[in-house]
Order: sequence, then structure tokens, then C-alpha cells
Amino acid sequence: MADCAATVVPYNPTSMATIRKEILIDTTPEKAWDALRDVGALHTRLVAGFVVDTKLEGSVRVVTFKNGNVAREEIVGIDESQRRVAWAIVGQSFHHYNSAAQVFDSGKGRARIVWITDLLPDSAAEAIDNAMTNGVAAMKKTLESAGT
Repeated sequence: MADCAATVVPYNPTSMATIRKEILIDTTPEKAWDALRDVGALHTRLVAGFVVDTKLEGSVRVVTFKNGNVAREEIVGIDESQRRVAWAIVGQSFHHYNSAAQVFDSGKGRARIVWITDLLPDSAAEAIDNAMTNGVAAMKKTLESAGT
């Protein structure tokens, strides 16, 4: 994917695994932000096909992925001024998991989305990296479609 950059930083005793995805989207930053901030509509507005269902239970987003996995994500914050959404997974198979996605104006009617995840155990980094790669591909396809 030419418009996507990724970095995986392996765990060492002084740091945790960090995965960063960055992608250019042929849609306005305003439309990209409108979809990202709609935290209960991942499956229809942001990553259709990668996520097949999203339910909100208070501040928790229950996400069902195409592969059948389900994650309970605590929405930590929605920052309108920075166009940033942050969430965490508490427990489940992680010792620590936090993630944030942010929309930037890339000029010429394009948006740049940066998605960063920090996690422990670092042994989960490869699987999460693969999932995030699939997620940004679905994000690009969904946001560039007429339905954004």
C-alpha cells in the first residue's frame, strides 16, 4: 500500500511495543473526522468489512471484527480540537493496551490519519500490526467511498 507507512517497535525492558500506521485518504479532513468521532459506527462509517458490528455500552465500545474476535474498548477521549479519539482495552488478553487515531489536514482535500497503539505483552505486536494494516486498508476504502 503506497500511501501507508508503518512502524513496529519491539518490546525491551524499558519500552512496550508501539505500532504506528499512517495513511493518506482522498476525502476532506472534516469528513474523515466526522466518521472517526462517531465511535459507535465503526462498522458502517469508518472500517466497513474489517469491523462487522459496534455497540456502545456507556463509555465502552464493543467491537466485533470480521474474524469473529470481540474487543471491549473503553473510550478514553474524543478531542474535537485535535481531531483525536483515544481508547483502551482493559484486561482481556492484554496487560496494557491503549490506542489513538488522529486526523490531519494533508492539503488538496486530503486527510492524513495517524493511528498509534501501545501494548503489552509485546508478543501480541505481530497480530495487532496485521490487524491494524487491515484496518487502515478498510478505512481508506470506506472513507473514499461515496458513503462518508
